[in-house]
Amino acid sequence: MVIDVTEHAIERPKGRQRGYYSGKKGKHALKSQVVGNQKTGEIICTALGMGEVHDFNLYKQSKTPIQSEIEALTDKGYLGIKKLHARSRHPKKKTKKNPLTKQEKKDNKEINRERMVVEHINRKIKIFKIMTERYRNRRRRFGLRINLIWISYIYWGLSKKFG
Repeated sequence: MVIDVTEHAIERPKGRQRGYYSGKKGKHALKSQVVGNQKTGEIICTALGMGEVHDFNLYKQSKTPIQSEIEALTDKGYLGIKKLHARSRHPKKKTKKNPLTKQEKKDNKEINRERMVVEHINRKIKIFKIMTERYRNRRRRFGLRINLIWISYIYWGLSKKFG
């Protein structure tokens, strides 16, 4: 199982702007967390949040149930996930005082190679222009649109495959 968050730019809201402002991207945004199957590339579940919410906090808020025997691959934004899910892996962070060893760099490369599936899932969602450019529709229906886009992408992929 792989977990990642992507941001989608939105128009500046009339009220409660602070909650939607993402310092990471420097604009107002909505976040979508994708939990995907590493082998098939299918989305298992999605969670949505405002731009201000940290990736790991979005994971905790979504209360995504992961069975204890399943391994979860994440990025560096999920550093505290080991406390919630023992079988999780993420790349090791380097610090100014403790640079990474060659073995740790090799391990990070391997983890990132394995979690590339979730980056491809995010790319597939962003192929649709409505998710790539600034989202101008109702924010309440954002989750519905992501799910519809994913379902249509699956259908489109299957129809191409089986003609």
